[in-house]
Amino acid sequence: MKNFKILHIIPNLGTGGAERLVVNLAKAFDKDKFDIAICSLYPKSGTVFERQLEESRIPVYYLGKHKGLDLRMVPRLHRLFRTFKPDIVHTHLYALRYALIPMIFCRVPARFHTVHSIAQKEVDTLGRIVHHLAFRIGGVIPISISEEVARTVEEVYKVQTSIIYNGVPIRHFQGAEKVRSIYRKREGIKDSEVVFLHVGRFSPEKNHRLLVEAFAQAMEECSNLKLLLVGDGELRPDIEKIVKKKRLEPNIRFLGSRQDIPELLSTCDIFILSSDWEGAPMTILEAMAAGKPVIATAVGGVPELVKDGVTGILVPPQDIQALSGAMIRLAGDSILREVMGKRGREYALERFDVNLIARQYEELYLKILKAGS
Repeated sequence: MKNFKILHIIPNLGTGGAERLVVNLAKAFDKDKFDIAICSLYPKSGTVFERQLEESRIPVYYLGKHKGLDLRMVPRLHRLFRTFKPDIVHTHLYALRYALIPMIFCRVPARFHTVHSIAQKEVDTLGRIVHHLAFRIGGVIPISISEEVARTVEEVYKVQTSIIYNGVPIRHFQGAEKVRSIYRKREGIKDSEVVFLHVGRFSPEKNHRLLVEAFAQAMEECSNLKLLLVGDGELRPDIEKIVKKKRLEPNIRFLGSRQDIPELLSTCDIFILSSDWEGAPMTILEAMAAGKPVIATAVGGVPELVKDGVTGILVPPQDIQALSGAMIRLAGDSILREVMGKRGREYALERFDVNLIARQYEELYLKILKAGS
């Protein structure tokens, strides 16, 4: 029996959570049952995920998209479907607006779209119109990455959705503790300093301003704190100005985009996320896999990942006092950090290992293919 062909379509292979999931899944799918390929709408740009896919010998098609609405993607996807002949097409983020018509005209047997954030925020108005048509009459099956995301999909699109959580290669984040002392020395961190790590794009939903304000308050009680900010984005200059104005440059470091996240997680003591909205952040799963306690705002699917008081501390969004209080509490209790981190790693291994998540996707694919045959 021939393998089923899967084609995942994503705007690009940058360093976001959706991109991480696509790459993780592509490497974890059962190669004895499925032939996997990925389509990136944008040209190749030399990212770490592109290199990983090359090393794993997973085919990637780059369609050369321009910025903004680029209707050339519709015929290019149509030609790709005719050539590759996928049994399964799975879109992510805003790629569905370009893939819907080719999927219909090429009669792709199984069509899926993963919703990576709350439905109101995932795509723009045009995207919501396309997704509504796709889910209601286009034969596209929505998949939500958390129960909260599923609730918003039902609210916005009036359809039921399957729920499959994000997955990370748990074991990839274990063992990095061996380089902890080396990395802390390299980053200029003293043994007595408690390090918070935030990984995320400098964009409105991440609310770095809240994080910096809370950190400044925590510093008033605990002077031995460091905050490492990984990522880039349009709001980074604004946050750098705030840090400079508060004279926090010795304690807050901007690391830019990094490819050594497992090692940076080993360097930190606590992972922190201050978002105003989220789906089910991959960064939290990676932190749990690395055995780190998590402080996060209780938004989107985050409460489904972090057990408050067990694997971390959840606080209300946009609450500086609550966030700084959680930082002070964990910074002053190394035993609690260790216990929460251990429980988080066990929970991640049990629920969010990418191999388990890949099997869930495979079961859904085969179920839909069987139903349509």
